[in-house]
Amino acid sequence: AHVIMSFGFDDGRYLAWSIEVRRLSGGSFSPLADLFKSSPLVILAADERDVIGLRSNFRSEDVQIYRLRASPVAARLLLREYVSDANALAATPAFYNSLTTNCTTTIVKMMRVAGDAVPTDWRLVVNGYLPEYAYDRGALDISVPLSQLRSAAHIAARAHEDGLSPNFSQAIRVGVPSPQGAL
Repeated sequence: AHVIMSFGFDDGRYLAWSIEVRRLSGGSFSPLADLFKSSPLVILAADERDVIGLRSNFRSEDVQIYRLRASPVAARLLLREYVSDANALAATPAFYNSLTTNCTTTIVKMMRVAGDAVPTDWRLVVNGYLPEYAYDRGALDISVPLSQLRSAAHIAARAHEDGLSPNFSQAIRVGVPSPQGAL
């Protein structure tokens, strides 16, 4: 699973951040090769229609959205960390590593720098368990069962129905439970 972090703004717009591996020409997916500095790491900032819509509407991937609980101060600090890391990466390139520098571990490092004491847990490394980890930490809406959050998280139908309109970000969030203080 690939993690994309979006930040919502007062005007209703969202900025999505995606930490990705940029395969070299002719390169293919290889977690083993990614352990040995074979591909550059990139941090992308984009409109949700670009990074989420690409996955939901064109690649037909099973995209899920979870609303995270975060204070405005914590969200601002994390957003600043994204900007800082993206700028640092532009100045000094780094390599993707399937275990230590991937879309999840890089976010965890940023969250820790921003002041969140994210405990180490196997669910941060094993694919597909991040929602359970976030739920157990109280970062998601815990007033509903995790199974209900998982069910509501699937956005494919809403994304296709919306068709990448200017209201895409609002459309994909319809019916997704939102904890108090959600991003």
